[in-house]
Amino acid sequence: MTAGRLNETKARLLSAEDPHPVEVLNPDSDFPILLICEHAGQAVPERLDGLGISQHDLDAHVGWDIGAGSVARHMAELLGAPVVLQRYSRLVIDCNRPPDSPGAIPEVSDGVQVPGNRALGADGWQARVDEVFRPFHDTANALFDARLRRATFAIHSFTPVLGGVARPWDLGFLFRRDTRTSAILRDYLQARCPNLTIGMNEPYQIEDASDWFVPRHGEARGLPHSLIEIRNDKISDAAGQLAWAELLSDAITQFLKDN
Repeated sequence: MTAGRLNETKARLLSAEDPHPVEVLNPDSDFPILLICEHAGQAVPERLDGLGISQHDLDAHVGWDIGAGSVARHMAELLGAPVVLQRYSRLVIDCNRPPDSPGAIPEVSDGVQVPGNRALGADGWQARVDEVFRPFHDTANALFDARLRRATFAIHSFTPVLGGVARPWDLGFLFRRDTRTSAILRDYLQARCPNLTIGMNEPYQIEDASDWFVPRHGEARGLPHSLIEIRNDKISDAAGQLAWAELLSDAITQFLKDN
């Protein structure tokens, strides 16, 4: 075996037993919305040996966005829209962060130590970019280009409490330059469900250094867009996941009718 071939083998991350990083529903749909869910899965490549953390931690919010993948799948079914979902845990690589940012492959996440992300080295880091991050966004880009899209939405979830601080919003809309799309969705939901507490750029804010979907998909394409964050205690079970999918699908349907 040549030295070049040996280096290539060492740099490989996914084995034949590992799932493909990308799940796509309705890929041939001409529905004019593309849904994206970057934190849908909890899988860890076999070669990473569980990242050295417990299944309990992988099941918690540090490992994935609880309920978000199920909401996104229900929305795709209700709307007949295409959706792109990431199967691997965001601790393997966060597909909503620039791949060269420190937070893309964290050594510590909300106080949880991630031994499998320590001393990764350039080859190990690049393997996660090439085999998990890039296929996900290449798939999204292909679906953007395949049909006329009038808007795009990313589905996420957040914790009711972080760092001891309560987060009172039922859901939040994250945006930057496109203030209009999130405001329209908010107004529709507030009219339908007056008791909802809706945050605008809560519980997070969008920055080039820490975010991918809004700057690189929504803004770069000039598409109406919003990153939708649902508090994860609202979607921790099947009934909540379906109810929120129905609510958001109705809001998107109304958005399309009016815009």
